[in-house]
Amino acid sequence: MDEHVAGVLEESKKIISRLQLLSVFFQEEVVYKIYLRSQVIHQLFEQNTELSIDKLELFHLQFTSSVIELLKKIKKNNEKNVTLIYDEIELNKEVIAQLNDTVLNEKNFIEGMRSQSLKINISLRNLFEELSGHTTDFPFVKNITRLSARYAKDFYYTITSDKLTQLIDYKESDVYVGSYGIIEKKLMGLLCKYDFKTEFVYGLKSGMLIIEIYRFLDTDRYFLFFPNRNLFLFCTPEAISGIDLSTNLSEKGRLIQEMSYKNDKLESNAATVKTYIPPEIITLLEDNYHKISDLNFLNHLNNFDVQANILKAMLNTDLM
Repeated sequence: MDEHVAGVLEESKKIISRLQLLSVFFQEEVVYKIYLRSQVIHQLFEQNTELSIDKLELFHLQFTSSVIELLKKIKKNNEKNVTLIYDEIELNKEVIAQLNDTVLNEKNFIEGMRSQSLKINISLRNLFEELSGHTTDFPFVKNITRLSARYAKDFYYTITSDKLTQLIDYKESDVYVGSYGIIEKKLMGLLCKYDFKTEFVYGLKSGMLIIEIYRFLDTDRYFLFFPNRNLFLFCTPEAISGIDLSTNLSEKGRLIQEMSYKNDKLESNAATVKTYIPPEIITLLEDNYHKISDLNFLNHLNNFDVQANILKAMLNTDLM
């Protein structure tokens, strides 16, 4: 076999192999048909030595190479878009993980509320002993602010600074002031009556400041604890009636579902985007296929081909 002929056939095989890989990647019928037709044309020249091998070279130059470059450009552009999709998926996963941590912490918070009630009850009993002069020990138990430090961000309700100021306002004549804390006189009397049995109801926050609301068991009587000043005051239902106590936990659960669903859609879209070929180019490739499937196609290869030029022009468009 002539060296030139052998070289053209070898190069033709490489070109067709690249086209085959692209047909497998895109899984688009017209691309696969172009690949098959190109292979048939190659075999035609390989098996018929009387045909001018230059026509095979010209065929690839005018058609196959242009198709390959066009598909490679689409593939590269698609891969960029897929990368953006997966970046969004990863960001969503991070947000979902953070939201899940918050939702999972709800159980721990509920357990912490019970522990906090016990800490406050013991601390109030100790404060009574300190105010009565029976002891000079520090009344507050260890880690009494741990609950707010861990959970205020997600589980305490937001109030304005004006509302906080209103809630912690008191008259000096109405409170006992000890070495370690301040408590309303009537509140201390009621605590003794109920044997210091109270429960944590909810927490409030205004910036970095927090208030915790407690209730006497089986009653509708409340008091607040302001850790910043170790302050205990009565708190009427009317005083806290205007506070928005709607939790955002259900909202976070809903958001987790929505973002998970969105990620599933993005995953599906990524697979589609990866192999997407614009309709205009599909139409162009179909025209290309019909052109090279024409029985008289080889007889017109030497003529200036408008279709081939359109393919090349497409490489410089923004359709992809």
